[in-house]
Amino acid sequence: MFTRTLVLLFSLLGSGSLVANGQQPTANSIAGRWEGAIDITGAANLPVAVTFTNAAAGLSASIDIQGAKGLPLRAVSLKGQAVHFELPTPIGVATFEGLFDGTTISGSFVQGSARGSFNLAREGAPKAAPAKRDMPYKEEEVTFKNGAVILAGTLSIPEGKGPFPAFVMVTGSGLQNRDEELFGFKPFALITDYLVRQGIATLRYDDRGAGGSTGNIAMATTADFADDALAGVALLASRPEIDHAHIGIFGHSEGADVSAIAAANAPDRVAFIIMMAGTSIPGDAALRYQAEDSARALGGTDEQVANVLKAHRQFTDAVRANATSADLSDALRTLMKAQLEARPAAAKAAIGDVDAFIAKSLPAALAQSQSPWLRYFVGFDPADFLTKVKCPVFAMFGAKDTQVPPSLNRQPLEAALAKAGNTRLTVKVYPEANHLFIKAITGQATEYPTLEKVFVPGVLEDLASWVKSVAR
Repeated sequence: MFTRTLVLLFSLLGSGSLVANGQQPTANSIAGRWEGAIDITGAANLPVAVTFTNAAAGLSASIDIQGAKGLPLRAVSLKGQAVHFELPTPIGVATFEGLFDGTTISGSFVQGSARGSFNLAREGAPKAAPAKRDMPYKEEEVTFKNGAVILAGTLSIPEGKGPFPAFVMVTGSGLQNRDEELFGFKPFALITDYLVRQGIATLRYDDRGAGGSTGNIAMATTADFADDALAGVALLASRPEIDHAHIGIFGHSEGADVSAIAAANAPDRVAFIIMMAGTSIPGDAALRYQAEDSARALGGTDEQVANVLKAHRQFTDAVRANATSADLSDALRTLMKAQLEARPAAAKAAIGDVDAFIAKSLPAALAQSQSPWLRYFVGFDPADFLTKVKCPVFAMFGAKDTQVPPSLNRQPLEAALAKAGNTRLTVKVYPEANHLFIKAITGQATEYPTLEKVFVPGVLEDLASWVKSVAR
């Protein structure tokens, strides 16, 4: 749900590396049940639970997946922080490789041509507060089309006569369902439940290729997602319960950029936008900042971080120049080696042969690097669209957001809208919030599974109040 980080090595390995209390993990410390999901490229998130057992014979594990319980895993190992286990299946072995940081286990998933990542948190970690189920409003399953793509979603309409102000909800990057679910947190469901009770209708929908929606997200760009959102606006505009003069778009992370593109391209159709942790700097700069922040968070020295930034710039330049696969592979190899060098000694020791690891990881990273999404996003500048946005804008930031920090994104947003002559901007920074707008400790993505899954105070109230003020 958050902005895609081009920290390619960490997307393959998992970004955790600092062990709780500075202690090296042991078979006893990993023992127990861990719950989470596999995020498979081009498919929906797959819930899983892994139970590790430490016995005299060594570490063993089983997995609950797709309705099956207690399937035995093989080749289970914990070496330093490196975790490895495999699941034999009729269609091939599913291999999991990751890092254990004391509170989470995260890393890569490979099964044949299917590749992705997985994240696990210990059973008993804080769960999301469920939306209230005594729904004093109407919910309707709907579909709408953008060209050949069919998008499936939920239209939530308040009780009463109406017509009601409304907005389309757009998820962040990566494959998301209509609730934008991550680690059991369903932010779009919670926002909907609160706002519909306040007299505001919402439309939330599954991304391309997720849930009931068709299409392939891997072949789409941020601009394509803006067209999807505008198709949702058209659906709302066809409904008599909706106030056609007050239909907006709410976007989180990349979804916020989608809202800006849609408002710029269709100013007569989009009455307002809400940008929740949206970037306002060029795409390659946003990705480079994330690479820098990850390297520093993992303990990289100034020299090592500088090497990561240099390699990252060479890589994004190669992407922008539409470089050949050979040149792109060389740039990737340099970037991955720089990222590895910035990792702690224990993590590097767990990896072993650096060149062998890079050779194994390179094909998946190259495929990601050649995707239409990345090629578009590297050359994407939100200012190109923000300078054309004339409607009211509510920009929300988390002060502890390490993916879209307000220190980098607030001023460019304000400057772009000023250039547009748009004085109808409201900015709110939530002091304790991370990228998910839940209370953070460090703000790093590695702690997401362990945090209490509720919005920081004020988020829901501010959303409702602002939309009502615009509708008035």
